[in-house]
Amino acid sequence: MKQALLLFAMVVALGVASQASEQAAPKLRAGAAAVDITPKVFPLHMPGLFTARMADSAHDPLHARALVLDDGETVLALVVVDNIGVVQSVCDEAKAVASKQCGIAVEKMLVASTHTHTGPNSSVKDGTVPDVEYRKLLVAGIAESIVRAHGALRPAGAGAAASPLPEEVSNRRWFLKPGKMPLNPFGKMDKVKMNPSRSPDVLDRPAGPTDPDITILSVQDAKSGKPLALLANYSLHYVGGVPEGMISADYFGEFARLMHSRAGGEDFVAMMSNGTSGDINNISFLVARPPRKPFEQIQIVAQKAAETAWRAHATIEAHRQDARLGMIQREVTLKRRRPTDEQMAAAKAVLAVKDEAERDKLPRLAEAYAHRILSAAEASETVTVPVQALGIGELAVCAIPFETFAEIGLDLKRRSPFPRTMVISIANGTNGYLPTPEQHELGGYETWLGTNRVQEDASVILTDNLLEMLAELQKSSPESAAH
Repeated sequence: MKQALLLFAMVVALGVASQASEQAAPKLRAGAAAVDITPKVFPLHMPGLFTARMADSAHDPLHARALVLDDGETVLALVVVDNIGVVQSVCDEAKAVASKQCGIAVEKMLVASTHTHTGPNSSVKDGTVPDVEYRKLLVAGIAESIVRAHGALRPAGAGAAASPLPEEVSNRRWFLKPGKMPLNPFGKMDKVKMNPSRSPDVLDRPAGPTDPDITILSVQDAKSGKPLALLANYSLHYVGGVPEGMISADYFGEFARLMHSRAGGEDFVAMMSNGTSGDINNISFLVARPPRKPFEQIQIVAQKAAETAWRAHATIEAHRQDARLGMIQREVTLKRRRPTDEQMAAAKAVLAVKDEAERDKLPRLAEAYAHRILSAAEASETVTVPVQALGIGELAVCAIPFETFAEIGLDLKRRSPFPRTMVISIANGTNGYLPTPEQHELGGYETWLGTNRVQEDASVILTDNLLEMLAELQKSSPESAAH
């Protein structure tokens, strides 16, 4: 009798333990949505170059694509927007609208821009009717994508992987052969140049590395096993080659359309985020590329990226329904770079030149950067920027509101405590370029005051913060701790 009672007690205890374990294990849910944010009113200015460019129509649609994840304790949203750089005020406004409608905390939302250079301005509150109307459309579209994705939550599994696509990324900063370096806008000589002539008589060697990997987060419907969403990340600037005067999502949008055709399913949403591409582009410096028709190079890159992402997807052994979620946001205050008295005097001297023949003798972009120097002198002494770290099972995601150099992303991936790490740039705002201190010493476009706005060791400060945040997330993540 005692043995029977003991056996019964053991069975009950095991049952209770099993039930408790099942209740403790997270049950992931996910939802995704894509909202069309293509402008309805034209003409619109397309920022990103030093000359005005107006768009009169759209070549292909722009979208805000959202993925919402919920493990029962943490609910987070990731949004990828087809825009050169959604300013922080627009991100914050859209997050507040979405939070009010669906309840996700604003600090648990990541809004990143693809950095297409053929998209409208995101920040115009007072201006032409098309610009003002587009800002309203952008805020509403970002918020709607989050709300719709949250409303589509269902049981899901998640997995991450990476596969390389090295031939489409090139470091655009180069050391040149002796005597080939032109003066910069300040009349000084840099050690490296962005996008120099592709002549072998000019080029010496690249000034930095590339990150060849396309990293993906794949989400599947737990019941059907069908793809629900795919977030990809590639450290490549926009491709370009869009027909003149047209809005376009560049290769980011074309990738999403190609992945949708591969995965199938009405509810599937694919999105390509911009990695650490501050010094990376798609120019083939050492190998001659044949002439391309408008949009052709975008299609080529998107096709290769989609194939690479699909190969990565095939290596995922299991989509985990017990993937734990975590997200930390920090506000980091950085010093703004200030012009010296010498730089101020030089800028004023440039702007004082009125004779057209004398102005033609000035270095390229001298007037543009003279204005930027004067603006930098009037800016606030500090700027506070949001940085985010996310844990999604075995995947870590870092979000940085700058055009971040590739070596920063590579360093974060190398030092991350998670098995796999994705670094998203131009996230939750845009604050110019983020070179390393070593790259600052070399000079070049991305380091010039007026292009770069914050202290020269800002990359070190942000990297240290992100690594601390990842370590904190790792402690609460059994998946990453096991590795």
